[in-house]
Amino acid sequence: MDVSRLKFLASAILALFLFVVLSVTAFSRPTAAADVTFTTEPLVIETAGGARHQFTVELALQSAQRQQGLMYRKEMAPDAGMLFDFEAPREVTMWMRNTLIPLDMLFIDAKGRITHIHEGAVPLSETVVSSRGPVDFVLELNAGEVKRRSIRVGDRVRSAQIGNAP
Repeated sequence: MDVSRLKFLASAILALFLFVVLSVTAFSRPTAAADVTFTTEPLVIETAGGARHQFTVELALQSAQRQQGLMYRKEMAPDAGMLFDFEAPREVTMWMRNTLIPLDMLFIDAKGRITHIHEGAVPLSETVVSSRGPVDFVLELNAGEVKRRSIRVGDRVRSAQIGNAP
């Protein structure tokens, strides 16, 4: 084999190697996702029927935390969730991009009242889920928890982050 053919073959192999490495990197979990951390706090949902449901929730307070949310999680404990704080009342839209577990979404006003519930958000869906009005918070729970615990619009969510902890 002559030198020019060897150089061409080496260049082709290097190009193929770089293509494979870049392809794998492009479709893997983003590095930034691993860098986002969350603190937790207790949260209670008080139903109109008098039931009190206790959860431990992760807090999504900063933009990077809200963007990351529950993406890439393969499971979540039944008494766990994530509370998103949007800092001021506004119409909020959520989606399930890169979220692997089905969720119930509870939209909450500044006083902790549930104003809208979206049950059974589908994993990996890019369908937009709207708050249907201004809210300050969104609580994500495992899908089915709203029905199992008989949580309804008008029920109260209490936590230190909301400012109405029991």
